[in-house]
Amino acid sequence: MRDLDFEVMHVGFNCKDTAEAQQTADLLLSLFGFSETDTPISVFSSSKIEIMKKKGAGTLGHIAIGTTDVPEAKKYLEGKGIEFDDGTAAYNENGELKLIYLKNEIAGFAFHLLKK
Repeated sequence: MRDLDFEVMHVGFNCKDTAEAQQTADLLLSLFGFSETDTPISVFSSSKIEIMKKKGAGTLGHIAIGTTDVPEAKKYLEGKGIEFDDGTAAYNENGELKLIYLKNEIAGFAFHLLKK
């Protein structure tokens, strides 16, 4: 097996709406000085905390696990009995799998693989 270089890329927190997400991001900015990046679906507070503007995947939120090769990482984890939600798959412009969620939560969090 090649080195898949797994690492936590970011943690996503679910909020009820845009106002709550912005309030949370502003609090993290005031406490820790984390920069904010607004996207259509979330506000990133630093590159490691994604604050969702509505209920996203996972009871509590999600955790993005980066890897150098998403298809190979998926195959590796399937060999360990992990199932994936194929409906969440996203592809880059070359048709290569770049993101996919595991089917089951872990400790209230959805997990997804993400191309580094």
